[in-house]
Amino acid sequence: MLKDRNILLGVTGSIAAYKAVDISRRLKDHGAAVSVVMTEAAARFITPYTFEAVTGNKVYTDLFKDPFSHIELSKKADLFIIAPATANTINKLSCGLADNLITNLWLTYEGLSLIAPAMNFRMYRSPSVKKHIKELKKNGVQFIGPDTGSLACGEEGPGRMVDVPVIVEAAVMALTEKDLHNKNVLVTAGPTVEAIDPVRFISNRSSGKMGYAVAHAAKRRGAEVTLISGPTSLPEPLGVNTVNVNDADEMEKAVLKHLTKSHYVIMAAAVADFSPLSKAKVKNRKAEITSLELKKNTDIIKKIGKKKGKRVLTGFAAETGNNIDSAKSKLKDKNLDLIVLNDITREGAGFDVDTNIVTIIDKKSKIDEYPLMSKIDVANVILDRILDLKK
Repeated sequence: MLKDRNILLGVTGSIAAYKAVDISRRLKDHGAAVSVVMTEAAARFITPYTFEAVTGNKVYTDLFKDPFSHIELSKKADLFIIAPATANTINKLSCGLADNLITNLWLTYEGLSLIAPAMNFRMYRSPSVKKHIKELKKNGVQFIGPDTGSLACGEEGPGRMVDVPVIVEAAVMALTEKDLHNKNVLVTAGPTVEAIDPVRFISNRSSGKMGYAVAHAAKRRGAEVTLISGPTSLPEPLGVNTVNVNDADEMEKAVLKHLTKSHYVIMAAAVADFSPLSKAKVKNRKAEITSLELKKNTDIIKKIGKKKGKRVLTGFAAETGNNIDSAKSKLKDKNLDLIVLNDITREGAGFDVDTNIVTIIDKKSKIDEYPLMSKIDVANVILDRILDLKK
């Protein structure tokens, strides 16, 4: 996601400096070239050699040892992250003070920037820090956190640096082209759970990973995203409006509620085809269950297809076999613009895995087959195809 991007990582004097090692490692895993700049105080918490071993690049700590580093590093950087950022550094950045390499770099840097504060809650709540954070935000600086929780001093409160994956995701989001800016994307994901009684239910093997990946990718690309999710164990994607539902009826109501403002609708949820005709209020005794009467659930995507208007509607077809004819039939019957077919019997394309192998078919019967990819890459391919339809 960050291939060929140059990222400056400023590390200041906080106990949270040890987390910056993991930040640099994960950014590098995403393909970025990471240049770490440390204050003298930060080097008291963790050595520059640690960052050099992780990034494979020189670490900068001294303004005078490399006299023009504050200019050269800023010129080639695509993103400047300061994590952790102490109260001292935040106040200096706001005032334009330049007494170390990080603060000098800040004055010469003209690109995107992210700051992840880390400090005691009293410092974070102080009028001075509040004032300077507000001023930096006015100038377009994005702040990530802080979280509220246990602090290094043993106290509880706001000031804890956010978790590393949140910072890395913010970096990816900041550097992703915003080709979905001002667009509303509605995504459904996961299974539905159709209750038999308070204990038993009917469901399916959907993990929700594909739908969550689509929501994640759309948010990165600048969309306002609403994710309607059946029960999953997945964390909510950063910045996405997630609506949790249980059964098909709840899914239908939520989709209809959020449909009006949507430009693109991507129905990745595996909605149960059937549900019990009646739901028992108490647990049924096993000996008393001799049969189970079912009713067909509403075909939500078909219902949306009849009233989609100018919206682009995308559906999914999970098949046991690369059944192109079946997918084409669903595309026509449900009035879809695109259908994403995947053969769940293929290795790497089944349930609860992080990869997928898909074939995408449009309403003009154009068929494109794709190799094994991560689900986030598949999500971006789907979004690319949706945008191509509007050209």
